[in-house]
Amino acid sequence: MARILITSALPYINGIKHLGNLAGSMLPADVYARFQRARGHDTLYICATDEHGTPAELAAAAAGQDVATYCEEQHVLQHDVGRAFGLSWDHFGRSSSPQNHRLTQHFAEVLEAQGLIEERVDQMVYSIDDRRFLPDRYIEGTCPHCGFEKARGDQCDNCGNLLDPTDLKDPYSVISGSRNLEVRDTKHLYLLQTKMADRIRAWVDSHPDWPTLAKSIAYKHLDEGLIDRGITRDLAWGVPVTKDGLPRPGMEEKVFYVWFDAPIEYIAATQEWAEAAPDRDWRSWWRTDAGADDVRYVQFMGKDNVAFHTVSFPATILGSEEPWKSVDMLKAFNWLNWYGGKFSTSSKRGVFMDAALDILPPDLWRWYLTSNSPEGSDTAFTWEQFASAVNRDLADVLGNFVNRILKFTESKFDGVVPEGGEIGPLEEKLYADVAERLADLAEQMDAIEIRKSAQALRALWVVGNEYLQEAAPWTAIKTDRDRAAVIVRTALNLAALYARISAPFIPFAAEKIGEAFGQAWPPAWPTADVAAELSTVPAGQAVRAPEVLFKKIDDDMIAEWAARFGGAE
Repeated sequence: MARILITSALPYINGIKHLGNLAGSMLPADVYARFQRARGHDTLYICATDEHGTPAELAAAAAGQDVATYCEEQHVLQHDVGRAFGLSWDHFGRSSSPQNHRLTQHFAEVLEAQGLIEERVDQMVYSIDDRRFLPDRYIEGTCPHCGFEKARGDQCDNCGNLLDPTDLKDPYSVISGSRNLEVRDTKHLYLLQTKMADRIRAWVDSHPDWPTLAKSIAYKHLDEGLIDRGITRDLAWGVPVTKDGLPRPGMEEKVFYVWFDAPIEYIAATQEWAEAAPDRDWRSWWRTDAGADDVRYVQFMGKDNVAFHTVSFPATILGSEEPWKSVDMLKAFNWLNWYGGKFSTSSKRGVFMDAALDILPPDLWRWYLTSNSPEGSDTAFTWEQFASAVNRDLADVLGNFVNRILKFTESKFDGVVPEGGEIGPLEEKLYADVAERLADLAEQMDAIEIRKSAQALRALWVVGNEYLQEAAPWTAIKTDRDRAAVIVRTALNLAALYARISAPFIPFAAEKIGEAFGQAWPPAWPTADVAAELSTVPAGQAVRAPEVLFKKIDDDMIAEWAARFGGAE
């Protein structure tokens, strides 16, 4: 039994996330976690809300709430909608937790002791009209690299370059829109990433199995040359800056930069999980001197988060010189776009997680987002493509197979798995086909190839339909009841197998299928012995057809949703 630690990029606190956020981190992490648990591995899936930084303050102000209350309410909303989507986190924490405050302050002091943090008198943008220094996300302007006119003070969302606020052309205050800005001296802490450049490169080099997307982003930043990074900000909400356990002189009104403390929350959230029950030990997952050397750590994230996880967070972990577990596999995803453009809350473009569940069950979204996973390149959502994935894959292939064989069993065998007959050449061929495709599915899942895994799963569903069509129990029963019994018994067992192997992708529908056969849940992953796996539902067992598993999407529904959420424009 392996020990597998899984984290997905922390969803930011300022509102329910859109489908692109789900597709690029939390959902594939959940599919992988469910697969590894089914195989019997000791699996821990950790996530949390990212609650510090400028956007939290701005969103709270817009909502007319103090930021702590706002974050508390939004955390509950994000937790609940994630659970409704079937996200099987073992713990969903908060970066504002006491555990993360303590651990962030610990890392800062340890890094300073290692000579990797220093105080610098910096020049920061000050808004005369707002009467305050403006942290990076309080400033927008034109990107000096690509000319994008709404680049933020920390990063350009268009070209992906990391920025400092003073890099922007024609900057303005996000608070007031004022361009009455000037640069003033202020004191901040800097993480000396330049000192860690060779070590971080060697660390990235030691992971040749990372996806090309993750490696290319990491090497881009290394090749361009790392910069020392300011890790404090002039904000009231965040982790207070300390020294020797006390407020740091001259920085009493500053907090740590959100991108310094947010990745540390992976560890802190595991502490939160461990402290919720007496028999849990977070150190065995994160400290190599406490047992974490046998842990395989897998991170899931969108490409815009990769730079921070291949440069800044490793600088923190490695630079501490403490025995922390670092990531083994960094699975990066491109973007799911909306008809070629970006999802936009303000423009009401795209579907967000809560609205998605208002119109359709979660499995339909889960299947579309995994079978069209944005792994190799950006993927564009369209209603037509979504409807095709639901209708052709779920309704016509899986749903049709399960419904046909169970309804036939109810009508011809009184809802009981029939006995009698011996397997023949068609069943032998089926066993071989299932064995081959099942091995391919497990291989793709283990390699975290999400889209290929979905394709392999669909191919298994197709095998069942082809078998049923060729074996034709509705014809055999007219002349040879024993032959019909073999076919039905085989097909019923195949449907039960589909429940087990589909559970990571469509857990709610899979459980309904499992219930039809009285299967224990959650299910174990099948072994390589296909003959045995297709004999788990014995003759004499009662079965029942579930309600319709997947309702089809028609043109009127597409038109209604396109009008509500936007579409091709």
